[in-house]
Amino acid sequence: MTGRSAFVAAATVLLSFAPASAQSIKLPQTLTWTAYDVGSGGYNQAVAIGNALKNRLGINLRVLPGKNDVSRTVPLRDGKVPFSANGVGGSYLAQEGVFEFGARDWGPQPVRSLLLNNSDALLTIVTAKDANIRTMADLKGKRVAWVVGAPSLNQNITAMLASANLTWDDVKKVEFGGFGQAMDGIVNNQVDAAWSSSISGYAYKIASSPRGLAYPVVPHNDKSVWERIHKTAPFFVPAWGTEGANLSPENKVEAATYPYPVLMTMAGVDEDLVYQMTKAMVELFDDYKDGAPGNVGWDIKRQVFAWAIPVHDGAIRYFREKGLWKAEHQKHNEALVQRQNVLAEAWKSYKATAPSSEEEFAKGWMQARAAALTKAGLEPVLTSW
Repeated sequence: MTGRSAFVAAATVLLSFAPASAQSIKLPQTLTWTAYDVGSGGYNQAVAIGNALKNRLGINLRVLPGKNDVSRTVPLRDGKVPFSANGVGGSYLAQEGVFEFGARDWGPQPVRSLLLNNSDALLTIVTAKDANIRTMADLKGKRVAWVVGAPSLNQNITAMLASANLTWDDVKKVEFGGFGQAMDGIVNNQVDAAWSSSISGYAYKIASSPRGLAYPVVPHNDKSVWERIHKTAPFFVPAWGTEGANLSPENKVEAATYPYPVLMTMAGVDEDLVYQMTKAMVELFDDYKDGAPGNVGWDIKRQVFAWAIPVHDGAIRYFREKGLWKAEHQKHNEALVQRQNVLAEAWKSYKATAPSSEEEFAKGWMQARAAALTKAGLEPVLTSW
């Protein structure tokens, strides 16, 4: 079972999460996470979680802000911190060893998840309402924003185009120097669609402009659509967007999005520590759920246990105790661990004889990575970046 349809199954399990206490949760007196930059949704959520840990357990959570995927992941990789409230870049792209993580000093990382934040907001394509883009297929022939130097944003749009059997050749690509410029491009009638969060200030700006705002629908029950999405971007999950510009429980949108943030760690981090952190996140949920926008997404009932990176053994132990971890989850997890093993071996072999030129190194790794995954019967997903 994949996607947010898993929420329904999780919600049917009769769970009794007793209030946490200092006696039932054993964590160090001081914990450190990396998170998104100060003022971001991810940072605010981490601070709210830290307040709950302090008030209930006397534990201090230090939150180290990072401006990008690499800066959030370096302390994790180097063993300086055990956890990160990271994004798809620092989790899935780090696992795959692509984009910034395909550089010589990086390579595929043995990342693991604890919990995913699946909130009611969307990370999706936003469009000008007057462009009449009701489905992803309606993007054909429309002006779509390409943000220079933002490969993950552009890859997300690539996946949504693929959902309708479209490519960038089927739309009019309009280049912008940054995210904000692309969003303003919709308001200024320079472009019809761009990538955004439904709760960003820019989304509200578009909604209040003369052009208006709309979200293309992604049907949840069309298996072929999801096969095409996951071939390009396995981290997407089905969602009903109810929070953000032009969204509410009464005006929801059937869409595709991905978790933000991802509470993650590395495979080698102590199992007991991960178990206790997972337990604290679940059993203190009522203490922090209203502490910051989007915190509702950490709810145990919203978890997707078969996602794009493996779950850590410590978290699995907790989920098993609660009757949530099923055989299909274990099978999916083992397959993801095997994928990481293939990538690690490919990286080790490639680096041993890799060219000294950084440009040649990057191109060579793209080829070696794709060849190793293909030989193992796995989908490369990305073959160039």
